[in-house]
Amino acid sequence: MENNRNNAREVVLGSQVSIDDLVAVARFGAKVEFSDAYCQRVNKSRGLVEKWIGEGRVMYGITTGFGALCTQVISPEETAQLQKNIVLSHATSVGDPLSIEEVRATIFMVLQNVGQGFCGARMETVELYRQFLNLGLTPFAPKEGSVGYLGPEAHMALVLIGEGQAYVAGELLPAREALQRVGLTPTELSAKEGLVLVSGTTSVTALGSLALYDMLNAAKCADIIGAMTLEVLKGTTRAFDDRLMSVRPHTDQRTTAANIRNILQDSEIASHFRDYRLQDALSIRCIPQLHGAAKKTLKDALKTLEIEINSCSDNPILWPEGDDGEAISGCNADSSYVGIEMDSACIAATVLAKMSERRNNRLVDGNLSEYPWFLIKKPGLNSGLMIPQYTQAGLLNDMKILSHPATIDGIPTCGNQEDYVAMGYNAAKKARQIVEKLEFILAIELLSVYQAHQFLEDDKMPATAVQAVLEEIALTVPIMSEDIFLYPHINTIRSLIHSQKIVGLVEAKIEMAL
Repeated sequence: MENNRNNAREVVLGSQVSIDDLVAVARFGAKVEFSDAYCQRVNKSRGLVEKWIGEGRVMYGITTGFGALCTQVISPEETAQLQKNIVLSHATSVGDPLSIEEVRATIFMVLQNVGQGFCGARMETVELYRQFLNLGLTPFAPKEGSVGYLGPEAHMALVLIGEGQAYVAGELLPAREALQRVGLTPTELSAKEGLVLVSGTTSVTALGSLALYDMLNAAKCADIIGAMTLEVLKGTTRAFDDRLMSVRPHTDQRTTAANIRNILQDSEIASHFRDYRLQDALSIRCIPQLHGAAKKTLKDALKTLEIEINSCSDNPILWPEGDDGEAISGCNADSSYVGIEMDSACIAATVLAKMSERRNNRLVDGNLSEYPWFLIKKPGLNSGLMIPQYTQAGLLNDMKILSHPATIDGIPTCGNQEDYVAMGYNAAKKARQIVEKLEFILAIELLSVYQAHQFLEDDKMPATAVQAVLEEIALTVPIMSEDIFLYPHINTIRSLIHSQKIVGLVEAKIEMAL
């Protein structure tokens, strides 16, 4: 994963793309283009659909109904109505809408899905979706009530046919008005297109990728903030010795220890207090072990999601053989791969938060930190940083609830034609909630580190990388000598984490491994 803040770059679809490409489009507004190979694959697959319809072949979702209605044959004259009906009837997700970036990521995944060349959608249809991304038109899609696909995607597809609602420049408009605002006109869906647009793992992969991108960044921040806490609490760096790591050779444990050593390599504070204690509490000395285990889980998820990003998850697929081929029904639309990984990623993010909260507790507890209680000069008259730890506790409780796996559940749908359901969508959706809470928990720990530095008695300098972070925070957050309104400062530091500013500042000084 790279630091990706460039919103001007272009992402060309047609060969392998990465999670960074997805985020570049969804979050940072990168333009989308189609390669010649992309267009050729889409057109070839579309040609098969038209050929087979002309031959009167029976194909699921093309010349038949859907799900339990797959035995109902649809006449050629009713094909267009069938595709419109699937979009209208499936647009039943409810509640608050997906965010702009979540919808953009899902549309990006629809384009990727079709572009593998096995779906049969028309070039005109994917071109219209491409223009949605490039012109800043974002369909309104409620986010609650999906089992892995269908509902949110159908709300998005409505806008293609001039139904539903969409955002343009932050304003929610009827679909036809939104299309007109950006110079587009609705289309009429053709054979198989309605099914292509609502099926597959598109929203699951989209939400999961956005969450994982932020989790990977948060994991790096956890190393940085953990090192900063170790330094200001006069911890010993002996626990991060590579000889110790070498006898338990988990790669991510070893690289995490290296990160801590590199961050603190020129710290006068860490050097001075290297032998201050024989052994620190687990939340300090176990950073390589716990952070390493969490990062391994997140990196495993990254491998899986990037395979999914470059897959065809349609059903049926259209397999070409020379000038002909066949439609193969199966279930590549199953979301288990992404769902199980995101359930695991939620647990990984939660254990990072669990350790961060414990480190912060050591910072604000005067019996443990050797600093004034709650890092304030006159505790009692002032509460200082007492209550942010309460906030961490509340957030962490939420994270523990959300860490219950979604994918172990399955409620049959579609008249028992879909008698097992993966529930990957909910796994990805809750991962988005979990990573936001993780960022806030890390921000509160970092706020405590920042405030604790005023109480260091020895005239020793922190590490260069640590100084860079402290100086950035000092631009907007005051050193607290009495109680102040903390909410905006917590938000500011969380923004520094989320935007990758913290990681960028440190990586400008030292090398860091994920």
